[in-house]
Amino acid sequence: MSGELTESFIKGIIRKVGLECAARGQTLSETLVAFMVRAVVLDPRNGFNMDQILTEKDVQDLIQLCVTRLLDTTNPSLSTIKMQVYFDMNYANRAALQSVFPQTEMTAFISLNKKDKERQLKNLAMLVTGIRLYNKECRKGGRSIDDLPAILNEAIPSATQAVDEGLNTCHMLAHKYTALLESMQEDSHRYMQLSSFKLKEALFNVRQYEAFLCILMSDAITSAQEVETLSVQFAATMMQLKNSVQDKISVDSKEVFPLFLELSKLWTSFQDEMLLLSFLTSMTSNLQQFLEIQSQLFPEEVLTSFLEGVTVKSDEERIRETMGTRVNVSDFKNQEWLFPETTDNFDQLLIQYHSFCAHAIGVKGLTLPGNPAIGILKHKAKCYVFSSKEAAYTFAQDPDKFIQLNVEKAKEYAELIQLLELHHQFEYLFPHTQARNADKCLMKPTAKCDSSTQTDTHILPPTIVRSYEWNEWEMRRKAIKLANLRRKLTHAMQTDLSHMKRENFTQVYLPKGVGTQTKRDNSSNVPRPQIFLKGLRGQSSPTTHMVKVDLTRAVDET
Repeated sequence: MSGELTESFIKGIIRKVGLECAARGQTLSETLVAFMVRAVVLDPRNGFNMDQILTEKDVQDLIQLCVTRLLDTTNPSLSTIKMQVYFDMNYANRAALQSVFPQTEMTAFISLNKKDKERQLKNLAMLVTGIRLYNKECRKGGRSIDDLPAILNEAIPSATQAVDEGLNTCHMLAHKYTALLESMQEDSHRYMQLSSFKLKEALFNVRQYEAFLCILMSDAITSAQEVETLSVQFAATMMQLKNSVQDKISVDSKEVFPLFLELSKLWTSFQDEMLLLSFLTSMTSNLQQFLEIQSQLFPEEVLTSFLEGVTVKSDEERIRETMGTRVNVSDFKNQEWLFPETTDNFDQLLIQYHSFCAHAIGVKGLTLPGNPAIGILKHKAKCYVFSSKEAAYTFAQDPDKFIQLNVEKAKEYAELIQLLELHHQFEYLFPHTQARNADKCLMKPTAKCDSSTQTDTHILPPTIVRSYEWNEWEMRRKAIKLANLRRKLTHAMQTDLSHMKRENFTQVYLPKGVGTQTKRDNSSNVPRPQIFLKGLRGQSSPTTHMVKVDLTRAVDET
């Protein structure tokens, strides 16, 4: 049996790996298994070639290698991949959450169709909600309604604090791991007991955890701003309603009903924020399980002992150290560098590799924070930042080389594909749905604009002769017509009235009707003039001879 690494073939392997893991007591999601299979195939150290045919032994080796990695609970890389799959499958951004009926109107309501009835009942429920909220404000009812604005004002800071504590934890670990890895590259004999491979995986794990917590923190801040805005609108609407109702015995429904509906809509928004806050709290709590492996592999006392004499720098300290340095544009002839004072919307630029140093990833295997003040390199319409001026100069000498090094590093550590937002580099390995979901959650929105192009229908000049005629009889007809026209003469005459090419008219007074009466009626008949002109149509000779003949009859003959 042999097969190529086509999509259908990989799906078969995914199914077999999932069954093998289930037989060993681990039921895993198909998404996680699929990611692991592609990660194993992608890693060049495993020796699977995408373009070659796999033998039966190769297939079995692939399945066993995937099962081994999926069941290895001491692997930080597996925890990171599980965290990424969990976040992609569970995270949803904010856009996904968002005497009233007189007896005389009951007959009209019953005659409505189902859709209109549902709309009427929805409006009715909103109206009742608004009335109950108003009664609660006036202390005349609504005691069972929770005070959502007060609950949110207490719960949001608590949720934000939990996320902030998680961020502090992963920041501390990331800084320690980075310092250890830098020391190991300088003096490898001192850290023989530490595995640099797992230490890098642990670093990527906390960096991914940090990225997810930043997303949740952003949602929590947005929620706090939304609650503040809703509270102001709710108080203003309630005050307007109080001023409209006051102590009146009767009020105009057209005046107060819209206010009741507005109260209900605002209260629904408060409920949406409650659901969102519950979701964020749950996500924050569930993400902590993917960080537990850190304390098992690298306990606090072990890290403390190895960090003796080592300077642990935070991301902020690394950036401050390089604030006074920047690249000299004159040193580069064909490179474009962006700086804050010369670039519009500098802070909104889409930076590659999640704003990590583009040089340190492939060369050192480290995720160091990039400092945009050094200069942002724009290469092939993409922006890159660096952790030092030296790294920027080295990368700019051959950007494509270091970009490929980063891709190779992502092949060794599959979790970097999502952490560094490299989905476009590995689209051939991921189904479109998974890539789309991952992009939706982790990648910054791409700047878009409307554009259009116009293509000529006929790009070459036409060669059709419109005057061509193939019908012999039609050509004969046209020839006869031309021959007849050559024998015709056209005459024109210009008069005093037409010489200015316009119509002339005069205004006259009509004569008065005058009549006389005679003793006898009489009449006379004048002969009609008849004149014949001979020779006007010409003869065979070029000279025309005209003869005028008067055929008018005499008066006495009439």
